[in-house]
Formats: sequence, C-alpha cells, structure tokens
Amino acid sequence: MSTQKYQAIRKAAYEANMQLPALGLVIFTFGNVSAADRGAGVFAIKPSGVPYEELSPEMMVVVDFNGKVIAGDLRPSSDTLTHAVLYKHWEHIGGIVHTHSTYATAWAQSQRDIPIYGTTHADHNTLDIPCAPPMPDELIAGDYEYQTGFQIMNTLEERHLTYEDIEMVLVGNHAPFTWGSTPAKAVYNSAVLESIAQMAYLTESINLHAPRLKDSLIKKHYERKHGPNSYYGQ
Repeated sequence: MSTQKYQAIRKAAYEANMQLPALGLVIFTFGNVSAADRGAGVFAIKPSGVPYEELSPEMMVVVDFNGKVIAGDLRPSSDTLTHAVLYKHWEHIGGIVHTHSTYATAWAQSQRDIPIYGTTHADHNTLDIPCAPPMPDELIAGDYEYQTGFQIMNTLEERHLTYEDIEMVLVGNHAPFTWGSTPAKAVYNSAVLESIAQMAYLTESINLHAPRLKDSLIKKHYERKHGPNSYYGQ
C-alpha cells in the first residue's frame, strides 16, 4: 500500500492527538492517540517525545497490529505495543487513547476502581471504572508495553466484561487507557473519564462514606441515552 493511502488515518490520528492538550488531558509530550485502518491492518500513532505544537499529520507513524513500523521516519510512541495488542484482539475498535490526566491517573496510582457515584457517570456507563492490578515484576522486566495490553484485557476478562461493555480502564500505578469505534470517540471517552474521576474524588472528599448510585438511577440515566427507547438528544 502506498504512503498516500495512509493519509486518512494519519489525519485522524493527528486531529485526535491535538484534542488532548486542547481538553487539558496532557502536558508537554505526555499521552498519545492512535487511529486504525482495519482493512489495511495498520494504525497511525503519535511519534515519541514530540511536543504537540510541533506535530503534523505527516509525522504520524504507521504501524501494523504486530507493532512493526510500516511508514514514517520517526520512532512511534513508546506505548505503541500496547495499542497493537488491543487492536489485534479487539476487532471493533478504531481508536485508542492513553493519557496521564491528573484525576484518572491519581485513581490509577491509588489502585482503586472509580465507584459510580452519580448520574454523570451513569450517562456513560453502568459500571465502576475498573483498575487493573499492578503488573508482576517479571513482566515489568520483560516486554513491558506489550504486557500492558494483556494486563488491560485480562482485567476485563476477570470481571466478565468485554471491551464493548466499557471503553475505559485504569492501569494500576500507571494511568488511564480509553478506546472507541473511532479516534474521536476514544478521545471523548478519555475526557469523560477524567471528569468522572475528578467528581468521584471531590465526592469522597466531601463525604468519605458517600453511597454508590442507586441501581434505578443508573438504569434510567444510561438507558435514556443508550437504551432501545432512548430520548436524549436530537
């Protein structure tokens, strides 16, 4: 496939990456977004260590689902193998985001799920946001970024969840990952996760024993946006 054919995913990856600083989800060179082309079996991802203000669509690195660079002159994000593992095993996602956004990362560092305390959370999913347990030492010493992909997948599997049930996760002691059908949806999920994380932190700071949201409200708020008889929006 010619480089010309990668323009669409490079542009999508670039535009999605530029949303991260605009939404206050990253500083300096932190974080990355990738955009997949399922038909070609490749994805475009931010180059490693390049400030956002210096990025361009042409600088996005194209990689296959095994993590091999297909096109691009720069080194891809250090998290590329995590993205590759998830794309390879989760066939319906088109975008992945990794940030170190403040509140979501604080929950990850605390090794805690984010409880579903309110209707803002329930508008987007019906579950606590899972936090994957920290990786064992022998895996950290091995192919760390590759193993992070399995760390994420194993956490969902252990909780009997699919990547379609929930599109966000915390990696214990590390930071959040989100995904979606498109890079734009993955970025949206990343922003929602950060907002939910901040609200949950503030909730516990006001009332350490705040109750979890009632099941009836979880169901009502989720289904009015996502259920078969949804009535939110135009």
